[in-house]
Amino acid sequence: MRFGSNMTSPFYALCAIGFAVEAMSQGGSVVKPGTEAAVVRYQIADPERSVAFYTHELGFKLQQATGPFASVTRGQLMLILSGPGTSGARPMPDGRKQSAGGWNRIVLYVDNLNEQIERLKKVGVHFRNNLEVGPGGSQILIDDPDGNPIELHEAPKPAKT
Repeated sequence: MRFGSNMTSPFYALCAIGFAVEAMSQGGSVVKPGTEAAVVRYQIADPERSVAFYTHELGFKLQQATGPFASVTRGQLMLILSGPGTSGARPMPDGRKQSAGGWNRIVLYVDNLNEQIERLKKVGVHFRNNLEVGPGGSQILIDDPDGNPIELHEAPKPAKT
């Protein structure tokens, strides 16, 4: 089952920011989410490859794709995909270059983590670690095609009484 194929199953995207961001795409149109949206920017190398990964494998919907810029959404989360040449990928004033990877990540909640792990392994998704289980649930880290981390998380099941 693909993410989002069962619209009644809980699948929530969390991130640490919840404010609106305006971004001019290369085509000049404005991407402006509502004030309730959470927005995350990932640096990517190939917009077409990244859009395909997020829409086909993780259930995001394409919002906009213009040249090296794309944005995809899942619920209240907007993910900005900044390819080479976009304003969001320019070097810092001190010369440091923005790049994909690191450890900050979006967290996607799923109903059946083991099922998703098996499905993603079959399509060759890279896993950063093995399944971790703790009192807050189960989680595993995957990489998008550019090495940006995504945490898949299954909340603990309620105790049966």
